[in-house]
Amino acid sequence: MNIRLARMGDLKQLVELERIHLNDELSDGAQAHALDGQAFGEAELRQLIDSHWICVAERKLDRLDGQNGEIVGYVIAGAWSFFESWPVYRHILKRLKEFSLGGVKLTKSNSCQYGPIWIKKEYRGQGIFETLVSEIKTHAQAQFPFMLTFIAEDNMASFSAHTNKASMQVLDFFTFDDRDYYLLALST
Repeated sequence: MNIRLARMGDLKQLVELERIHLNDELSDGAQAHALDGQAFGEAELRQLIDSHWICVAERKLDRLDGQNGEIVGYVIAGAWSFFESWPVYRHILKRLKEFSLGGVKLTKSNSCQYGPIWIKKEYRGQGIFETLVSEIKTHAQAQFPFMLTFIAEDNMASFSAHTNKASMQVLDFFTFDDRDYYLLALST
């Protein structure tokens, strides 16, 4: 497995994965109530690759044409300036000054948004999650000492992975658009 920063050559696969797996994190109940996961389109993914971070887990394929292998997982992180156009992120940013980690107040300039992270089902439980989190931290830490994310209350698998495998700390529990979320943070 090759863990690396995404390249523009990965864009087509990433767009397709976002389209196909958009609602993977939603429980059946959430999907039944017409809740939608957040998906990034081609323009947003291009901007993330170019100016922020996407790390991919790539399964090497025996190809002679030099093409990329199959992306079986990815994680996204970026500055708040990229995310703040979405209402849920504006909600988080309004309250950011209320939180600290390790005695340091969290701000827009010392933290970034982390996530989503996605791993193909048949590759889960093989250490890819931990490796992707470690890799994205390595890239974000030069600019941001903290990463924040939010996880839906009904997504206990993700909550468990983030708190146990990534050692993220719960900062808050909040409701947005009639859905409950945990706000988590991690020092880079």
